[in-house]
Amino acid sequence: MLEHTKKRHIEDAAVELRFMGPTDKRCEAIDALKVLGFVDITETVPWRDCFPYTDEQMPGVSLAGARGREGVTQRDLSKMTSIPQRHISEMENGKRPIGKEMAKKLGKALNISYKVFL
Repeated sequence: MLEHTKKRHIEDAAVELRFMGPTDKRCEAIDALKVLGFVDITETVPWRDCFPYTDEQMPGVSLAGARGREGVTQRDLSKMTSIPQRHISEMENGKRPIGKEMAKKLGKALNISYKVFL
């Protein structure tokens, strides 16, 4: 059975290129870069537009997501961290802030960097 690992596998590092040049050569430049494996991302949408949470909501949403990814209930997480289940619920719902020490406990229990909760 496969288990979660702390390190994520990264297939290839990505680089984003930006160029300025003649407008009439734009399509030719894009086609030349596609041959080399580049992808035209001019039509992409910023991630914030697709993830409609405020900065205040992000720590709680991240906590709920990390908990779901690990298949852990609030009660289980409470037992793992000695944080009352009520507090975990309040953090996920944005009613209680997640401080640095609390984030470190949560990160360790959920196999994720504590920085996502700050």
